[in-house]
Amino acid sequence: MYIARLAGTSEGYIVKRMPDTGSHHAPDCPSYEPPPEASGLGQVLGSAITEDPVTGETMLKLDFPLAKMPGRSTMPHAGSEGDSVSSTGTKLSLRGLLHYLWDQAELTRWHPGFAGKRTWATVRRHLLQAAEHKLARGDALRARLYVPEPFTIDRREAISARRLTQWQHVVATPGKPQRLMLLIGEVKEIVPARFGFKAIVKHMPDQAFAIDEQLYRLLGRCFEPELALWGATDDIHMVMVATFGVSSAGVPAIVEMSLMPVTAQWLPIEDSFERQLVEHLVADGRAFIKGLRYNLHREQRVATATLTDTGDTASLMFVVSPGLEGVAVADGTDGAKPRGDAPVWVWKPASEAMPRFPLTHLAATTGVPAPR
Repeated sequence: MYIARLAGTSEGYIVKRMPDTGSHHAPDCPSYEPPPEASGLGQVLGSAITEDPVTGETMLKLDFPLAKMPGRSTMPHAGSEGDSVSSTGTKLSLRGLLHYLWDQAELTRWHPGFAGKRTWATVRRHLLQAAEHKLARGDALRARLYVPEPFTIDRREAISARRLTQWQHVVATPGKPQRLMLLIGEVKEIVPARFGFKAIVKHMPDQAFAIDEQLYRLLGRCFEPELALWGATDDIHMVMVATFGVSSAGVPAIVEMSLMPVTAQWLPIEDSFERQLVEHLVADGRAFIKGLRYNLHREQRVATATLTDTGDTASLMFVVSPGLEGVAVADGTDGAKPRGDAPVWVWKPASEAMPRFPLTHLAATTGVPAPR
C-alpha cells in the first residue's frame, strides 16, 4: 500500500494499493484481487489502463469516441463480441470500460454480509466513486458519466433539474463537434417508438433515449444470449453502458451501447450456467469475486469466480460452457497462467453435475464439509 496525494482536490491524501499487486494480498484482505491473468484485466492492465502512483490518477485509453463531428454520421455500434475481439488490449472497449468500473466499484465482490444491502442507490454511489480520479480522452471520467438517481415522485423536479444541468455541455450546437456522455443504467425495455426506437431506463420514467433502427437491429444480433437470459429470468437485471448525445431539441440519443446481465445481487453473469454457480455461492454463504472478461471473447478462458474464504490461497472457479470443452482451463491472455499455487475448481455443465465447492477455511479447520 502507499499514500497518494491527490493534487487539485479537497481529499488530500488517500491510502491506495500499489499498482499490479492485488493478487499478492491475502484473499480475505479488502485490497485483494484475483491474478490479472485469470480475467480479462490481464490483457488491458498497463496498456489500456495505467495508474500513476505519484498522483493517484488512472489513465484510460478508449477505443470508442466521446465526440461526433458535425455533418458526419457515426456508424451505430452495439459493442458486439466481434468488435471486442478486434481489440488488442491497448484500448478499452465499451464493455471493457463497464467491466473495469464494475470491478473498481467492488460490485463484483460478494460476502454474506452484503445480503439485502445492495440496492440501485448503493450501485450508483459505488460506480460514481469508482470513476473518480480516472482520466479518459483528456477529461475527468466522472464529469462524463451519468448514472440515474433512484427516482421518487416527490423529488421528480429536483432530479430532472440536476440531470439537465449535467447534460448541458453535450447539447448539440450547429457547426461544432458534439460531445458525448457515458450512461450506465438498468434497462427497463427497448421498444419501438412513434418514430424509430427507444430505450427506457429504470429510474428515468420521464425521459427515454432515442435509438435508430440500425442500432436496434444490431442489438438483437450482438446480444442474443444476453437478451435471451434476461427475457427468460424475472430476477435478472440488464445493465446498459452507452455513449449518448443530446440534440438541439433536448432529446438524448444513444450512439453506441453494450449490455451486461446481472443477478439480483448485481453480480455480472454471461449465461444460465454462470447464474447457477453464482446463485449457489450466494445461497451457501460464500465470499467470492466474480470474474469479468473485459475485451476478451467468449472462447478465451477466464475464471468465473474466485473464492476468498478458503484460507491463505484463493480458489479459482471455472465454468466450461458447452462447446468449449477443448479450451484449456486457467489459460489466460497470450498463454499466461494464473499463479501456480491457486487451486482450480472446474464444472463442465454439458457432462456433469456441479461439483462440491472447495471448503471454507473454517470448514477445513473444523472438519465440517461444504454444503455443495
